[in-house]
Amino acid sequence: MSMKSSKTEKFIFLAVLVLGAAVRLYRFGTVPAGLNQDEAFAAYESWALLTAGVDSSLHAWPVYLTAWGSGMNALETYLLLPLIALFGTKTWVIRLPQLLVSLLSIFAAWRLGRRIGTARTGLFFALLLAVCPWHVTMSRWGLESNLAPGFLLFGLCCFLRGLEERRFLLPSALFYGLALYAYSAIWPVMPLLLGLLVLYFRPKADRYLLGAGLILAVLALPLVAFLAVNYGWVGEFSLGPFSVPKLVELRAEDISLTAIPENLKTLCRVLFARSDGLVWNSPVPFGLFHPVSVPLALFGLGALVWRFARSMRGKAKDPAAALLIQIFAGFCLCLVITVNANRMNFLLLPLVLCAALGADALCSLAGRHAAKLAVGLAAAYLIFFGLFARSYFTDYADALRGQFTWGVQDALETALAHEGTVYVTDAVSYSKLLLIAEIDPYTFNETVEYERYPAAYLSARRIGRWRFCPDKRMPFDPAGIYILWGSTDPAPYVGAGFTAERHGCFIVLWRE
Repeated sequence: MSMKSSKTEKFIFLAVLVLGAAVRLYRFGTVPAGLNQDEAFAAYESWALLTAGVDSSLHAWPVYLTAWGSGMNALETYLLLPLIALFGTKTWVIRLPQLLVSLLSIFAAWRLGRRIGTARTGLFFALLLAVCPWHVTMSRWGLESNLAPGFLLFGLCCFLRGLEERRFLLPSALFYGLALYAYSAIWPVMPLLLGLLVLYFRPKADRYLLGAGLILAVLALPLVAFLAVNYGWVGEFSLGPFSVPKLVELRAEDISLTAIPENLKTLCRVLFARSDGLVWNSPVPFGLFHPVSVPLALFGLGALVWRFARSMRGKAKDPAAALLIQIFAGFCLCLVITVNANRMNFLLLPLVLCAALGADALCSLAGRHAAKLAVGLAAAYLIFFGLFARSYFTDYADALRGQFTWGVQDALETALAHEGTVYVTDAVSYSKLLLIAEIDPYTFNETVEYERYPAAYLSARRIGRWRFCPDKRMPFDPAGIYILWGSTDPAPYVGAGFTAERHGCFIVLWRE
């Protein structure tokens, strides 16, 4: 089919893109207020690499981060390097890669829809992704694993285009390879995804396919080496400037074949309830998707299966099969891991597009009423979206303040201005202290004391002059500085001559 766009289609798409950008850019960096512990650690690792050339565990340019003991994906940290070098570690800077990937995903969804179907299909793909509560929510904060859906989408778009314009197989391989650095949970199913794409579409063997294979191999090799190190087959080593580190603990038990029945139940519960029960992922009461998306996704899935079966009976390959293959691979992944919205992000984005395909298929069945039905479905989504957007920046923003420790930066900076031991509520993750206080990685490693070591999730008890304590077990130090959770009664400290100052969710206390 022709991929040329009419002026009307371009105008509608730009309107959708502006709408999607507006809800993602408005109060960006301040909602959610505060920082998540993972986005803080990703940013700290980037800052440490820029200033010291090593990460928090003193590895030079690691292919996988050892943060928390059981590690973190490295792509977010490396994408942040030029941004932090230019603008520092401001919250909006830390969240910028996720924002940019999410906006590019709307464009990629439009192009993918046009390739799978018609101009209307592409516009439905763009609209449903632009207004999806899950996609809006995850685009506004910087969880490193949530980069994966965008890079998988980019890889899929380039792969389908590469079937006709061969040079696009090269960026497809690049995006798929980078997705491996965005989220380690997808490693087991990437061979399945790529193998099924190649098996179904049978791309012509030429220099572009060979080049794509080489790009994938080069990007995957360091991660294969990382697994070899962490399964104890070889010791830590370097690949040029990059290091291949050994984690404190490898969470191999995260993937389990014995838990498939329970994981299937959880997956169904999350999808049909449209919520994983985690407020930072599933905005109450809107959930991951708008209500109409679940039946539309089921209808779209049926349409995908029908198109796939029809293509298997004929000779022509249907590009829609690529979307079905990604849904199948994502479903297989969700069977072997305990899912929440972040862990199942491989599956969520293609399911949103599946709902869009369902809407498009319904319009096709409507015959001469197709245009009216398309307008009606779009209007329904826009109404749901308007209600969601209003809630997101009011009630939902307030609900997230505690989860993202609103005021943590001001509280830590106030404590930094005073000499003495600082007693910090254990509601503050040590990753936030490392980032905000800019503790260099060498000082961190020399002074850190952990609650338990080794462990898959390390919790710091002390870093230099900073001590982490539960609020109810704070030792009394007349010369100390305290950062308490906001619900803690400061009266005993004030009565002992401390000055109290509130910053968001925290109370900072000190004596002059």
